[in-house]
Amino acid sequence: MKKIRKCLFPAAGYGTRFLPATKAIPKEMLPVLTKPLLQYGVEEAIEAGCDTMAIVTGRGKRAIEDHFDISYELEHQIKGTSKEHFLKEIRQVIEQCTFSYTRQREMKGLGHAILTGETLIGEEPFAVILADDLCENKNEGVLSQMVALSEKFPQHCIVAIEEVPKEETHKYGVIAGEEIQKGLYRVTDMVEKPDPKEAPSNLAIIGRYILLPEIFDVLRTTPPGKGGEVQITDALLHLAKEEKVLAYKFIGRRFDCGSVDGFVEATNYFYELENRKK
Repeated sequence: MKKIRKCLFPAAGYGTRFLPATKAIPKEMLPVLTKPLLQYGVEEAIEAGCDTMAIVTGRGKRAIEDHFDISYELEHQIKGTSKEHFLKEIRQVIEQCTFSYTRQREMKGLGHAILTGETLIGEEPFAVILADDLCENKNEGVLSQMVALSEKFPQHCIVAIEEVPKEETHKYGVIAGEEIQKGLYRVTDMVEKPDPKEAPSNLAIIGRYILLPEIFDVLRTTPPGKGGEVQITDALLHLAKEEKVLAYKFIGRRFDCGSVDGFVEATNYFYELENRKK
């Protein structure tokens, strides 16, 4: 198996739950403290060994490209001042990896967004990070944990999961599976946003994936599912029937920054974390 060096970021959504803020600002650029959500995801990917960031954007998302680029005017204005250090982190990110972009012209679901990114990925295994799901672990990032697993199970896709309250299963893709080692499941079934009464478990998929390139061929023939969208869950179910999908109960904490409550919770958490470092 090739080393996982590319990470795909679906970032074309409208972010309607954060209107009116997201009318002109991509939701992926909303800051938790002073850092945009997408930058947290890129840093997690770099930690996991990725050096190529493939970003699927849409209309009104140019701020993403501008952020991961040099601003010569800003650099000139603060050069030699006490504010120059504020750009240190983003400079390091820009220097460590390459960014490429493509546009998703129509919003047809996460599966369609991932398929749109095929031109940036090619024929190799790759990671996917949804920036809405902000994950934190002081020792080893969630994607790093998954990349290490993929080296042991190179012929499998891997999804990150966590336990959620049963009444919240309608918000997630939910798996059923056989635990083959502590925290690792061979997936036997996957359902997108099931009614709590019909959910096969309370193990919900969150926004971290390791995918094999064959997922693109599967997505091409996957019909629209829940909500009339092409669901990555439906495509992965096809591979799960061939025993090619594992689910990993990751170590760390995840914040649902696609919701206002989760975004505020993450902001408070990282604010306290920064204060403890001082």
